[in-house]
Amino acid sequence: MSSIFGSKLRMLREQKHIPQRQLASILEIDTATYCKIEKGDRQAKRGQVIVLANLLQADAKELLRLWSADKVYNIIAEEDEAAQILSVVAENIAIYQHSKTKHETISKI
Repeated sequence: MSSIFGSKLRMLREQKHIPQRQLASILEIDTATYCKIEKGDRQAKRGQVIVLANLLQADAKELLRLWSADKVYNIIAEEDEAAQILSVVAENIAIYQHSKTKHETISKI
């Protein structure tokens, strides 16, 4: 299974001419496990994403965004109403962010 995060990792790694075994060693995982992360057959841990961003001189926020998107995709991809589910989640996130901003503004007063 392909993943947006894994594809981005592979592209960044190949641009830097870094072998998979080197990144695997730094992450303290075997090369086969790292290969599975790039292929999308295994999820990296959040901390590993940060380490990879630093090693590959990539934007950590972008990699975390792609990593999170893959996690959400894996949860709902096979649902009949996946797009509608995402719509509901997006609405709830907007409400949460609005109330969080409002609460932070009140706290500063």
